[in-house]
Amino acid sequence: MKILVLGIGNILFGDEGIGVHLSNLLKLNYRFSGENEVDFVDGGTLASMLIPLITSYDKVLILDCVSVKDAQIGEVYYFDFDNVPHIITWAGSAHEVEMLQTLRMTAIYGDLPPVKIIGIIPEVIGEDTAFTLSSAVKNGAKTMEQLALDFLAENGITAHKKDDRDLQEVANGSFRGYE
Repeated sequence: MKILVLGIGNILFGDEGIGVHLSNLLKLNYRFSGENEVDFVDGGTLASMLIPLITSYDKVLILDCVSVKDAQIGEVYYFDFDNVPHIITWAGSAHEVEMLQTLRMTAIYGDLPPVKIIGIIPEVIGEDTAFTLSSAVKNGAKTMEQLALDFLAENGITAHKKDDRDLQEVANGSFRGYE
């Protein structure tokens, strides 16, 4: 089985890039082994351009921001795409709406593999470029990281700690990409 961990977000706007930053953190801080294959991909804000990639996997875990009315910055939500809680509005940034539409369109065509989403409430950044993450999102990202590791373990993939890079350090270098 092939599993995709897809980091979504705009790394130029602080917390908005958390999905990409966390995907990179997992790739850098862990070595993965087990009965299934896992790939970590920076999906950025590509949305519909990701359809061929998404449909080539058996399961997908998306790391992203979500919008929830009256939620606190740093709150984490974990859910199945086919059972999105009613409190999730996805109305935050353009990349969230586009990703939601991409998943819906792929599902309509019958090509969408099972998708889990780990989303966090970001601090909304204005128009200024910023790589700095808010302290609330950095704290919430620890929960996101553990949920991602638990998801992988449930799917036959073991994580072995190999490094201990800080999330902010990873965010500062995400624009370079990590292989």
